[in-house]
Amino acid sequence: MKQLETVGLAEGYNAANHSNSRPLNPARKIAVETHRDGRYRHRANQSQTEAARAKGYRKGRGAADGPAGRFEVTEHVAFDDGWESGQARLEDLIQRPTTVSEDRAKSVLTFNESPDLGFDRSVNPYRGCEHGCTYCYARPSHAFMGLSAGLDFETKLFAKYDVARLLEDALRKPGYQVAPIALGTNTDPYQPIERELKLTSSILAVLDDCNHPVTIVTKSAGILRDLDRLSRMARRGLVSVGLSVTTLDAALSRLMEPRCSSPARRIDTIRHLADAGIPVRVMASPMIPGLNDCELEAILEAARKAGARAASMIPLRLPLEVKDVFRDWLEANFPDRAKKVMSQVTSMHGGKVYRANFGERMRGSGPLAHILRHRFQVACGRTGLSEHLRPLVRDAFCPPERAGDQLSLL
Repeated sequence: MKQLETVGLAEGYNAANHSNSRPLNPARKIAVETHRDGRYRHRANQSQTEAARAKGYRKGRGAADGPAGRFEVTEHVAFDDGWESGQARLEDLIQRPTTVSEDRAKSVLTFNESPDLGFDRSVNPYRGCEHGCTYCYARPSHAFMGLSAGLDFETKLFAKYDVARLLEDALRKPGYQVAPIALGTNTDPYQPIERELKLTSSILAVLDDCNHPVTIVTKSAGILRDLDRLSRMARRGLVSVGLSVTTLDAALSRLMEPRCSSPARRIDTIRHLADAGIPVRVMASPMIPGLNDCELEAILEAARKAGARAASMIPLRLPLEVKDVFRDWLEANFPDRAKKVMSQVTSMHGGKVYRANFGERMRGSGPLAHILRHRFQVACGRTGLSEHLRPLVRDAFCPPERAGDQLSLL
């Protein structure tokens, strides 16, 4: 497998300098004023910060080393034998740069039959995600690569460099039935490395040329780099976007999703997309009881003012290794409420940290989940947000032409 340092992908690219730093227009700040009154502040004090660092958390990363993959037969566990008490571990002093390896996939269009999902096919140009969200349900997928769901998921990324060609091949197959392709169902298609690799942009170019509908889920303002193309596709009814907003508190966002666009930038991104005529859904997910669930109504209101047309909400779910990654992060950064948060999470999943039952895993169960769902429905009714966007156009699809195809001459 070919290993590439991210810095080698393009001259001068630095994985740490990934965020969009374009200043906000003061006139656009009104949509997020609700988070400034102090009700939603989750700042960690100095002792909590030092405790988090002592447990191996690095600045700009959402997880420590994390548990070994569930398919590994051995696991290395660090412990203090007394010889180096109070000294920093060598591995904690070493920076973990982001690396990108080639994922030599033979196909990229994945189909599913889940009754819980609103799509039956998807494309993911990347494995792993540099955003580093502590709650990310995609973390366990790194176990298939023999890697950890913790820091490995954020630093050892894989890119499908040939994704555009492979997608064209899939769309040319005889008997292909058109339905919207979902981007961003596993990892964010606009994570920081997309700025240089532009694999998501290449996918959109293919879908645009053949009039194929697509839905996009992201929490990055990087989607605005494709604003012109998305606007053209929206005029033909071919695209909708789901923008994930988990909190309006920048301090909590930096702890929980350290390399994502700030909450203010995400609200501003909704405004730019809506102004360009692109249907936008705000995704207030995941809702974590005792941490960010108090912001549900404020998130929906801010997104509606910015131009979102629809909304969705999913309670926190912690499959497989994610439960350990999230619990460790919670205890390191919010030790005062960690037990309460985990207790409320289990109460929404039948007494377990997570239940994968169809029809329940995305909605939760029990009184707390019911109250959260009722709050969401009331807030949507008050703000005028729908739970569904208009269906995308399917009948304009034309299979992509192959280079040198003689039929194109007729």
